[in-house]
Amino acid sequence: MSWQVEIDPQQCIASGSCAAIAPDLFVVDGAHARPLKDRIKEDERALDAADVCPASAITVRKGEEVVGPRP
Repeated sequence: MSWQVEIDPQQCIASGSCAAIAPDLFVVDGAHARPLKDRIKEDERALDAADVCPASAITVRKGEEVVGPRP
């Protein structure tokens, strides 16, 4: 199953931590970061990026279930 990756532009501060962890999944584009694709194969690095985001702007979903950031 694939995951849906979202970055809330209202929360994102473009720290670049997501792009540093997974440059093939995230890019900093101006004042915000964005996922390169809305849907990805399950990838632990997406969860790591959600976990370390200083603004808690990244959400990873598996269907309706939020899998990242992890508690």
